[in-house]
Amino acid sequence: MGFISYGASDPSLSDRLLYPHVFRMVQNNHIHNMAISELLEHFSWTWVGIILSDDEAGENELLILTKYMRERGICVAFTIKLTLETKYDHTDSLISDYNVYKDHNYTYKCNAANLREVLSSGVITSLYSAVEVLAKALHEMFLFIKDKYEENSITVFLHYRRKLQRYIQMMESSPDPMRPSYYFNEQGEAIQPYKIINRFYIEEALYEVEVGNFTPWAISGEKLHINRQSITWRHTKEIPVSRCSDQCSPGSRKKTREGFPACCYDCIPCAEREISNITDAENCIKCQSDDWPNEKRDRCLPKVLEFISYQYDTMACVFSSVSVFGCLVTGFIFGIFIFYQDTPIVKANNRNLSYLLLVSIILSFLSVFLFLGRPSDVTCRLRETTFGIFFSVAVSSLLAKTVMVCVAFKSTKPGSPWRKWLSVKLPYTIVLLCSSIQVVICVIWLSLSPPFQDLDTQSYPGKIIIQCNEGSDICFYSMLGYMGLLAAVSFVLAFMVRTLPDSFNEAKYITFSMLLFCSVWISMIPAYLSTRGKYMVAVEIFAIMASSTGLLGCVFLPKCFIILFKSEMNRKTDLLGKRQE
Repeated sequence: MGFISYGASDPSLSDRLLYPHVFRMVQNNHIHNMAISELLEHFSWTWVGIILSDDEAGENELLILTKYMRERGICVAFTIKLTLETKYDHTDSLISDYNVYKDHNYTYKCNAANLREVLSSGVITSLYSAVEVLAKALHEMFLFIKDKYEENSITVFLHYRRKLQRYIQMMESSPDPMRPSYYFNEQGEAIQPYKIINRFYIEEALYEVEVGNFTPWAISGEKLHINRQSITWRHTKEIPVSRCSDQCSPGSRKKTREGFPACCYDCIPCAEREISNITDAENCIKCQSDDWPNEKRDRCLPKVLEFISYQYDTMACVFSSVSVFGCLVTGFIFGIFIFYQDTPIVKANNRNLSYLLLVSIILSFLSVFLFLGRPSDVTCRLRETTFGIFFSVAVSSLLAKTVMVCVAFKSTKPGSPWRKWLSVKLPYTIVLLCSSIQVVICVIWLSLSPPFQDLDTQSYPGKIIIQCNEGSDICFYSMLGYMGLLAAVSFVLAFMVRTLPDSFNEAKYITFSMLLFCSVWISMIPAYLSTRGKYMVAVEIFAIMASSTGLLGCVFLPKCFIILFKSEMNRKTDLLGKRQE
């Protein structure tokens, strides 16, 4: 046996297991509450008051409505229960500037000041008359009403009969009573479309405008339609605001106030590396490692890539120019030495070592270009090892020159055992042996833990430093330490023989060059360790160019001056004459 109900709306009738053959022509009250909560969400009203009847039905409605509101993040600021005879003098202490809504298929937007005037004026004797009184006082409200058909009983009967037939077909075709149908919801109830009416008063005249529609579980999937242009708001064209807290703008996030509902919160800026790109963000989003928040912290921007760029850095232009100029000057001096290769001052102290030293200085100047531009794994491997080897060859050449000066004067005594060391092989052996040790250190370094390109995203905000990671710090400082050891030995030995009587004694010039070399690299180490990014590279480039310039200036410029401007001093007779004196 089946039952047809025209107006029963008790939610328990939706239980198909308890009532499998009950067909009702109206939706239960869940639909009204769902519609109200969706309307609140549509206008972003999250802080509302509820007026309801003070009975069991009102309590049930309150539970259902708050459930739907809670799912959409809407909080209840207060509730007012109406009875047939209720005095509302105390509402001043209950109601502040909230938007107030009413259950039983009605929802209201009101101004609290007008509500106080009406509710404190006396006793409400009828619940429905209270609705009308409130509607006039609140100036406008929204009503959800059932979509009506032609106003004749035959049309209405045929409409509901079609629904009933469809329902019966569904029940007969499937043993599952919960199966939804084309015209029925998940509980097997007929779907009832609603109209949303904007009711408002202008000069005590009542106006009603249809602003939208609401169809639960609509076939098209579109539930709520609102035409905002048809809505009349009081004293303003803007949508009224009903919130416990102001909206958190992008760049900040919500922080719940302790002891308050979830709708009451403070807005705090996102952390240093985070952003929020929506309003009322619950959490901030962390930017990726290669991005950085903008000033408003509402979007991530690509970090600035930092390295010594040929296009954007003046330093690259300066270093390149100085390096090229140093190579040209060294090449010019090399040409002078080739042109005057048979003169005594060029032949003194082994001219081949001078050539080797000049080539090493040229290569040292050229190694600067490995430090410029965007680093890569290849340039990172080459930059440290090449300049280390080139400088080791240069310093070894100076060491060999100093040793030859010392051996030459030691062998001047008759029967001196140092004479056997006055061979061509000694200086080349010194250069080869001392340079080979540096080469072995670099080979071990490249084999075990070679340098590589590294991205430093943490040192500076908003920057990605593209740098070379040395790989093995032990190998890196071993290379520098060995180079410093060679320079220190050369300096000490040159200082010891600097006063030997000879017009072409290079020891004093080697002493100055090694003093400058050691000073540059000793001061470079703390400056290198205290900087980051391209400035750290700039310190190393400066040390390379300064030490190369020191070697070139201290060792070769005095000889060039004599060759070009003091040719009378570049004769063997003058040399022998001064020795005899």
